[in-house]
Amino acid sequence: MTASKRLHLVSCVAKKSATPSRAGDLYQSPWFRLARRYVEKTGSPWFILSARHGLTHPDQVSAPYDETRNKMAAAARKDWAEKVRRQMQEKLPEADEVVILAGERYRENLEDYLQRRFGSVQVPMRGMRIGEQLSWLKQHV
Repeated sequence: MTASKRLHLVSCVAKKSATPSRAGDLYQSPWFRLARRYVEKTGSPWFILSARHGLTHPDQVSAPYDETRNKMAAAARKDWAEKVRRQMQEKLPEADEVVILAGERYRENLEDYLQRRFGSVQVPMRGMRIGEQLSWLKQHV
């Protein structure tokens, strides 16, 4: 029996470094830093859901930007999700399960696609407020 292959998706955050950086280092909030530690601890591949760039590998260099899915109109969010689904077809490795560490606005229009493609999608912090998410992450790193 082989071990399950897991893949993680982590949303971007508003707080960013002031200079272009690897995407994994660009985002500076306590939440993102904990989420990064959590996914890196698993040893599984992970990607960032960037409001500007879509699906982003943590090693991809990116300049700071001021954009969020939370302020996008519904049509723009659908367009973003379509772009991300195309990027996922090209970039995501095979996996048995996808774990999403992202709020509803980042997951919407993606979860069904991921469920069809990978069969198992987990959102361990679904419905939690930011303080609860921070607590969950701290318990799991």
